[in-house]
Amino acid sequence: MQKLSLQQKLLQKLSPQQIQVIKLLEIPTMQLEQRIKKELEENPVLDMDNDNSEYQEEEYDNDLKSNEDKDNDEFSVDDYLNDEDYPSYKYTTQNYSKDDKFTEIPFSSGSSFHEYVEQQLSEVYLSEHELVLAEQIIGNIDEDGYLRRDLESIMDDLAFMQNVTTDEFELLRILRVIQEFDPPGVGARNLRECLRLQVERKDLSKPEIQLASRILRDTFDEFTRKHYDKITRKFGVSEDELKRAIDEILKLNPKPGSSFSNTINRTNQSIIPDFILELMDGELQLSLNQRNVPDLHINGHYANMLKAYQENRKNLSRQDKDTVMFMKQKLDSAKWFIDAIRQRQQTLLLVMNEIIDYQKEYFMEGDETKMRPMILKDIADRTGLDISTVSRVSNSKYIQTHFGIFPLKYFFSESMQKDTGEEVSTREIKQILKECIEGEDKRKPLTDQALAEILKQKSYPIARRTVAKYREQMDIPVARMRKEL
Repeated sequence: MQKLSLQQKLLQKLSPQQIQVIKLLEIPTMQLEQRIKKELEENPVLDMDNDNSEYQEEEYDNDLKSNEDKDNDEFSVDDYLNDEDYPSYKYTTQNYSKDDKFTEIPFSSGSSFHEYVEQQLSEVYLSEHELVLAEQIIGNIDEDGYLRRDLESIMDDLAFMQNVTTDEFELLRILRVIQEFDPPGVGARNLRECLRLQVERKDLSKPEIQLASRILRDTFDEFTRKHYDKITRKFGVSEDELKRAIDEILKLNPKPGSSFSNTINRTNQSIIPDFILELMDGELQLSLNQRNVPDLHINGHYANMLKAYQENRKNLSRQDKDTVMFMKQKLDSAKWFIDAIRQRQQTLLLVMNEIIDYQKEYFMEGDETKMRPMILKDIADRTGLDISTVSRVSNSKYIQTHFGIFPLKYFFSESMQKDTGEEVSTREIKQILKECIEGEDKRKPLTDQALAEILKQKSYPIARRTVAKYREQMDIPVARMRKEL
């Protein structure tokens, strides 16, 4: 016999509008432009600012007020075109700037890294068969310029996918041809080969270049581990001679492909700030960077169409009624989207204003030591928002200040207590740690334990393992790897 039971559960479900707001909160300004463009393309009811369209919408809105509909219908046009439903959402945004303070939307041009390498195939003589092999090899070179796939696998790919027969010897010969291309080091299978390819293009008559080549060929492991004493003993050279050779190696590019890509797409690396913070007459003024984000409204043409349908709805055919319902759906979507954009801007400004207020002393001067410990919960408590909402606002967003452009996550840090009982930001400790490392004797770099002792003397009771954690977070290598001659 089946047993029936009654359970009461409390569930929270998000509406489509709430989900839309959440998604819009996560994206930065540049992606917002693309999102609005996509919505404009998909929803004909949604429109950008246009004097004629705005006039039609306002005219139609007034007409509705003077000719109130007394009949009871499924929906009212007032639900979509009433000014109260569409309050201005510009607030303190700056859609258009009279000066040059905003970063331009980046535009990149030029060929890609792989296209650049392939273009050089025309400069060497290869048979049709060899050209197929070369194109297959280049296709397996990654964006850093390395050939990560082994020749045996490439040989199998050619056999199965293109029915081309070859062997590793022939592939290696073609690879050697590609390794003569620019940028120097392209087609290398590991870091050692990459650096050797670059050294071999230098003037090998110079003693320091000769020694650099020998180091990469015979003592690469010792070089990467900075066991310089072993290298000097092996080659019978002085520290000065070794230093000159190592200086030549350090000039080489460990990622030749990335270097090329960054050069041709430099403008594509621009950061578009989501917020603009200015210091004017001793006061901080915050605004949203909305230069390329259009103001949205409902298209007046569709408003007039809906008005005509409503006035004549008793005589509508089935097809006409379907058209009205389609327009209603699009009007709903347009209304939700405009409202979501407005809520996004309100939330962004609310959160950023509280961050600035919390870190006001820092934002006034840009002095990192003035930054207070701050976690997501601090801002959530001040704004009344959920921690997840503050996290979404802070993620992938940037602010342009009078002392630089920073990601919002930069302003969040944990706290610790000094010997004096004062609470300080971990960012302050990292800054002091960084200064200690920058000022160390590079011939005898400070160990993590030595750094911990220095911090302790400065009233920061930090354990050695914590020093190691902070050092790794700042991408600073261990003492042995910081050693210089």
